[in-house]
Amino acid sequence: MRPASGQRFRLTAVCLLGLALAPAAGQSAWADSRPPLPAMGPSLRKTVAFSTAEKIGTIIIRKQEKALYLVTGKGEALRYRISVGRDGFGWTGTVQVGAKTEWPAWRPPREMRARRPELPEMVPSGPYNPLGARALYLLRDGRDTLYRIHGTNDPSGVGFDGTSGCFRLTNTDVIDLFRRVPVGTKVVVQ
Repeated sequence: MRPASGQRFRLTAVCLLGLALAPAAGQSAWADSRPPLPAMGPSLRKTVAFSTAEKIGTIIIRKQEKALYLVTGKGEALRYRISVGRDGFGWTGTVQVGAKTEWPAWRPPREMRARRPELPEMVPSGPYNPLGARALYLLRDGRDTLYRIHGTNDPSGVGFDGTSGCFRLTNTDVIDLFRRVPVGTKVVVQ
């Protein structure tokens, strides 16, 4: 029995994909010059008692605690451990999540490239990008602040003063936060 034309197309596509993924003769399927994919990192998220007048769904970042809180109920929040801006890069205020991206591309701001000229103009999206698995773009009055809540491909780098003003979580935790908050979420940075 011959497959129908739609089935033939799917079978052909599967075969071509298999050929594209097959290793070259004499080469291991695992041989690759790229570094191994980064780990997603542990979850440093915890449900905690949290007193605030902010509405459910608000993100509150307490830089001194190196913690991001997502208000989940009266007197309760999810606490995520984060990295914050090192000396000279800290900031406070109220902003909102203006956009969200999975595996974002990264374009170092002009000021950062002036300080570190070796940085590329752009790092494409994917698992080797320094913004990690997800990014939430922070806007003030509809304008991009150039600051992000984002993941990291180096989970050991969470919990310190080491960013250029952004807020960094493990990839595991930023994926969780990304799923929980919509565009428009209020973010209070203290």
